[in-house]
Amino acid sequence: MSILLIEAFYGGSHKQLVDLLQEEIEDCILFTLPAKKWHWRARTAALYFMQTVPSSAHYRILFASSVLNLAELIALRPDLGKLKKVFYFHENQLIYPVQKCQERDFQYGYNQILSCLVADVVVFNSAYNMESFLTSIGKFMKLIPDYRPKCLEQLIRPKCQVLYFPVKFPDVRRFLPEHKLALIENTVGAKGNGNPYRLMSLPFQEKNERTMDLTKNRDSAMRSVDCETQTECCTSSQERLHDLLTATREPNESTSSKSTSHCQGEDKPRETCRVCRTPGGLKCQQKPLHIVWPHRWEHDKDPESFFKVLLKMKQMELSFHVSVLGETFTQVPVIFSEAKEALGLSVLHWGYLPSKDEYFQVLCMADVVISTVKHEFFGVAMIEAVYCGCYPLCPKALVYPEMFPAEYLYSTPEQLFKRLQNFCKRPDIVRKHLYKGEMAQFSWAALCGKFRSLLTTEPKEDL
Repeated sequence: MSILLIEAFYGGSHKQLVDLLQEEIEDCILFTLPAKKWHWRARTAALYFMQTVPSSAHYRILFASSVLNLAELIALRPDLGKLKKVFYFHENQLIYPVQKCQERDFQYGYNQILSCLVADVVVFNSAYNMESFLTSIGKFMKLIPDYRPKCLEQLIRPKCQVLYFPVKFPDVRRFLPEHKLALIENTVGAKGNGNPYRLMSLPFQEKNERTMDLTKNRDSAMRSVDCETQTECCTSSQERLHDLLTATREPNESTSSKSTSHCQGEDKPRETCRVCRTPGGLKCQQKPLHIVWPHRWEHDKDPESFFKVLLKMKQMELSFHVSVLGETFTQVPVIFSEAKEALGLSVLHWGYLPSKDEYFQVLCMADVVISTVKHEFFGVAMIEAVYCGCYPLCPKALVYPEMFPAEYLYSTPEQLFKRLQNFCKRPDIVRKHLYKGEMAQFSWAALCGKFRSLLTTEPKEDL
């Protein structure tokens, strides 16, 4: 109980991080508030935790995310002020793209500046997050009409460091379709002898996992492309996704049948493959491009731009499937309901998947993952999708140039459309592509030592 974890917005990546820390690091105790109404959490969470966090002589370190007003909490609970205070930024409010600027919104960025001044260590999940915050302090403080404080950046910067958000990548081989597994196998085979099958040596593997022979275990790990036919096409997007995710290969299937991806029942061209929704005479590998959008359903993720591109593709009669995932909150932009109706049978899945297995199944079955966001400081969902073998397309802005090679970045919606248009016509381009970036740097295996050091440093002498 020496590490006190406080999360005022216990959802999404905020929840993912503190749950991981509590699971992997000893002596943690966690106090949270639900991930709702973040504006109110930022305003009032300190008072709530002042009353609910019990006093203890065993606390040594306080770890909190930047939703909490740490300055208020320390003022209300002087006993916590003696701890080593680590303040972690998932996002910063100084450059948040508000829909309508109001004077009261000044408070959110101001709270974060005060919290940095009180904290002992300020940690950002990316260099972009850190620099955008620090270099915006001076301009932000000019919003104060008079008696403006000075040199705040110089006071805060020495406390700051970048520590990427740690992703504990699961073993997703059982969810991967055949072409992704084959890509792994062919690539590691080209590496020659030795023990090449280490975690994260490829985008679908983890780095600290023990060495294993993928070829020997291929049958048990493979995601099937069994293509039994059916005469009636399901119109429900939920049923269509279920077909994609639950089709399995017969365990005693012959080696020769494993090497082909042709649909069964080719003599019935009017029937439909239940996996790829194409006529029985077509190969499953030629199924339409599957696009996934795994972001929160909020305005800062710019769903309008994403759906505008998809609807243009549909008007041009390009063939594709789409899965729209991500959490929803009290207010959902109207564009989601409008786009779902307009996209019709192109939709495979629509809505949040609370089961991580289901979520990773969809990512593994997808070909391309898209970001159109206006506000991103790390992007856990994009990293997870790339790990599952998706080809990323991201804006050439925000944190993305720091995270992804230039090949995966676009500058305008027109460029995004042209890339997707090409992929729709030639989906084999992305299905044969091996990601050229590095995933290992974002894994818990690579970052756990730094987090342990951050949370095990000796407390102040006066404790």
